[in-house]
Amino acid sequence: MSVIDPLYVASGFSVGLLVGMTGVGGGSLMTPLLILLFGVHPATAVGTDLLYASATKAGGGFVHGLAGSIHWPAVLRLACGSIPASILTLLVLWQLNLDAATARNLVNSVLCFALLLTAFSLIFRKAVLEKLRWRMERHDASTIARATVLTGAALGVLVSISSVGAGAVGVTALLLLYPKLPMSRIVGSDIAHAVPLTLIAGIGHWVMGAIDWQLMGVLLIGSLPGIVIGSYCASRVHETALRLLLACTLILVAGKLASEEWHWSPASVAAVTQSAPR
Repeated sequence: MSVIDPLYVASGFSVGLLVGMTGVGGGSLMTPLLILLFGVHPATAVGTDLLYASATKAGGGFVHGLAGSIHWPAVLRLACGSIPASILTLLVLWQLNLDAATARNLVNSVLCFALLLTAFSLIFRKAVLEKLRWRMERHDASTIARATVLTGAALGVLVSISSVGAGAVGVTALLLLYPKLPMSRIVGSDIAHAVPLTLIAGIGHWVMGAIDWQLMGVLLIGSLPGIVIGSYCASRVHETALRLLLACTLILVAGKLASEEWHWSPASVAAVTQSAPR
């Protein structure tokens, strides 16, 4: 086995630390980091991050399940929309061929949109909730159920292409749809839904050959202790300031991704797709 690159471990630790402190999904941080800093192919970065996310969120989902802080009806409704949407999206990506310029540009564009959407949810979540929550409370249960399934479908498409959206965006959507649920159950339900979604989407990318297993293992070495430490420090940092800083960072990253020009030769595409710490 190749020597573990400490820079990858440090990156995993940093992302895990921020996820533990803010609760924002690692995809919005890890995927752009892999693309911009390490030059990993966008499809490989997304696929690797999806399985990485499913592994890290599984532990959180287990803890929330034991604590009874999961609203299972909401999770099942989200999954009814997200799982079929994820499978259909993966079939489309498979037809496009992930190494082709079209699919690569698609991943890059959707990733930029997802990062901006996540930043928006971090900055304006409170204002949006105050403006729309009273309207959502007026809808009956069947309307909320249908809206939850549609929300799941949108998340399924977004996460399958970009690996971003199951964190801050999912939580904001659940807060709008289920305003009477306590925050702990909102977060627990979002994590519980993200586990099967990221797992299925990750398996789909694996089938298409867009997974770097060694890279994922090295990232987990750093991220798991980072999440533990970040969770411990969460109550000791100014959450609002941290979220605003994170949102600004995501906007800058989205701008950088939008300005990137992916003019790689077939040989360099193959090399980057196989990129891993040496």
